[in-house]
Amino acid sequence: MAFDFKKEYKKFYMPKKKPEIVTVPPANYIAVRGEGDPNEEGGAYQRAISALYAVAYTLKMSYKTDYKIEGFFEYVVPPLEGFWWQEGVEDVNYSEKSAFHWISVIRLPEFVTQKDFDWAVETASKKKKMDCSSAEFLMIDEGLCVQIMHFGPFDDEPATVAVMDEFLAANGYENDLSGTRLHHEIYMSDARKVPAEKWKTVIRHPVKRA
Repeated sequence: MAFDFKKEYKKFYMPKKKPEIVTVPPANYIAVRGEGDPNEEGGAYQRAISALYAVAYTLKMSYKTDYKIEGFFEYVVPPLEGFWWQEGVEDVNYSEKSAFHWISVIRLPEFVTQKDFDWAVETASKKKKMDCSSAEFLMIDEGLCVQIMHFGPFDDEPATVAVMDEFLAANGYENDLSGTRLHHEIYMSDARKVPAEKWKTVIRHPVKRA
């Protein structure tokens, strides 16, 4: 059976509907950076997602090509994730989506090296006839965080974040958001197929002891 990150690392992908403190270990990702409204039809965000999945599935299916990755095992492509911020804004202003900066990511298995990644970017660009050069191999070390499962539309996230903040204040922690430690979302639902009221999104914030 193919390795499934969501099942093997359930702690990080399926949190409860109440806040919890976790220490997230370092991991490697396919990443594309950009800015602007994620809902813009054909915009930078949607192009970034296309590039991410093109590279992700090229790596996943590499075993069917002449290119062999050392230590490869079959796996399920992990969920799409995103790191979000707005310049000069401590909390996210959902009414100003055009001001978003983002790093969209998909987690990589540990056996994928920079060499393998470079091969996948080049191969995906040729096979899909699209420019995947914006994709980068990125290691992220989140460390100490608070997380919760948010149910419903993205615009309703502030209420869930408020619950997280109350939890932190009651338990001796505080947010540690910065230019390198960012608001993090993991998308556990396919927004194209699931109605917005049933969307499941992991919200994760970096924290420190108060």
